[in-house]
Amino acid sequence: MTFHRLLLQASILLLLCTLALPARAVTLLRDADMEYALAQVASPILRAAGLSASGTKILVVNDSSLNAFVIGNDAIYIHSGLIARMDRAAMLQAVIAHEAAHIANGHITRRLTNLGAARNAATLGTALAILAGAASGSGEAAAGLAIGAQSTAQRRFFAHTRAEESSADQSGLRYMRSAGVPVSGMLDVMQLFRGQEALSVGRQDPYVRSHPLSRDRLRAIEAFAAASARAETGGATAADYWFLRAKGKLTAFQRRGSWTLRRLNESGAQDIAYMREAIARHRNSDTKRAVNAINNAIALRPQDPFYYDLKGQILMESRQFNAAVNAHAQAVRLRPRDGLLQASYGRALLATDNTRAALQALERARRVDFRDGSMLRDLSVAYARTGQRGMASVVTAERFALRGRLEDAAIHAKRATGLLPEGSGPWQRAQDVLLASERAARKRR
Repeated sequence: MTFHRLLLQASILLLLCTLALPARAVTLLRDADMEYALAQVASPILRAAGLSASGTKILVVNDSSLNAFVIGNDAIYIHSGLIARMDRAAMLQAVIAHEAAHIANGHITRRLTNLGAARNAATLGTALAILAGAASGSGEAAAGLAIGAQSTAQRRFFAHTRAEESSADQSGLRYMRSAGVPVSGMLDVMQLFRGQEALSVGRQDPYVRSHPLSRDRLRAIEAFAAASARAETGGATAADYWFLRAKGKLTAFQRRGSWTLRRLNESGAQDIAYMREAIARHRNSDTKRAVNAINNAIALRPQDPFYYDLKGQILMESRQFNAAVNAHAQAVRLRPRDGLLQASYGRALLATDNTRAALQALERARRVDFRDGSMLRDLSVAYARTGQRGMASVVTAERFALRGRLEDAAIHAKRATGLLPEGSGPWQRAQDVLLASERAARKRR
């Protein structure tokens, strides 16, 4: 898949996703179009929950199993496999409502206050490393080593209680009703997991292991849905369009091109069908027809920045760098404050050796969204090319910190402090990484 990817600390995210399997690398799928689409789906739910629609990201984990979770107060993580299994926006909104309830009801704050306050790569990386060590009782976990399947600390630290799950169900259902979202969507989601608790732990989807199901929970949701059924409307909404767009793009990148091409009539809208065709043609190395397809989508939505971004990606990966710059420039012109779009533009500029312009775009991207590891990699290259070795080192330190590799981060942070003016903003950022590394080391002792 060619979405912008961010490798997160392996052990901590796996602990959140499963209570029985050893740690392995976990990847976030960072894509401006998909994240915007998910934000549109989530927005009415988040507002109903009293959360910031702009400050609570919906991020996708590249995992085919069924799961969703929160590890702080500013993001909800959903597995790509769960999105792919859903049929309509109301199902995704039900999952978001449930996870938003865990945030609004304080279930996360009580256990993860450090992570909830993370606002930069260093503090986020520290939280990941500390929590990994805390869950396993071993600092080795921060290096991504396997965690024992029988860890009682792991279960106690991450699993929601049945009382919390029932509370989140009821709050989530109220959010859905308040937002005018069919509450039957939550019942549909529960049907995906029905019967899972009868399976052995190793065969259960991770959602069930961290969100215990019960017959009482299902009855309560059924009763709420039945009472609300008469108030539900069946008309298509904006959320339905954006759900189909997010799911359509996700599956087009994850499935074979031939699979996507056979299912274009399931896209739900003509522009989405053209977008999916473009991805399928590109994955089949048919660049000409891929560009023609995305141009058709752009003709239907000429002010859509994300279709220009996809066109730029196709051209970049086909090594048509100058044309890619033009496409990404158009995307940024239409949506200048999107960090992922700025990062794509900067990457294209780097490919054409327009380093100073690339540096400006990448710096803008970092100010908006520090979590994009690909952007940090490109930014360090741009700094190095312009002779700013200290800045290249501090950005590299932040990239390693973001991945939970705090020992590697400390090496680059120390180098940065010797090259940057003492007391400057970048010098302080390097100090933050060093402090994060020291705190994690103390936790390991």
